[in-house]
Amino acid sequence: MSGVNTEWNGDIVSAMLNANAPEALNHGAELLRGFSQPLAPIDTGILRATGQVTPATAGNLEAHVSYDTEYAVKQHEALDYRHDEGQAKYLEQPLEEHRGEVSQAIASRLGKGLE
Repeated sequence: MSGVNTEWNGDIVSAMLNANAPEALNHGAELLRGFSQPLAPIDTGILRATGQVTPATAGNLEAHVSYDTEYAVKQHEALDYRHDEGQAKYLEQPLEEHRGEVSQAIASRLGKGLE
């Protein structure tokens, strides 16, 4: 009779995933920032220049992409504005359009070392 031996390494895998999580999330956020920046409306260039990532940390597994001008939200949401360069929904559209690519990039970084 043949048998199969298995060994549970869940604690090790969990620790590796947790250790990789901030870097993986930050990588995904940087990708999203890169996809969104060319779509931000441009007049003086200030809006595009303020695109930034607030990084995830071991204690806070959330990374945020934001634009920091007093008019960033209005430019993002106002569908009736006409731009010579850039567009409304400059952050939302690339998130939807590149969701799979960003998710895959995060997953690849998250699983580093698990192969």
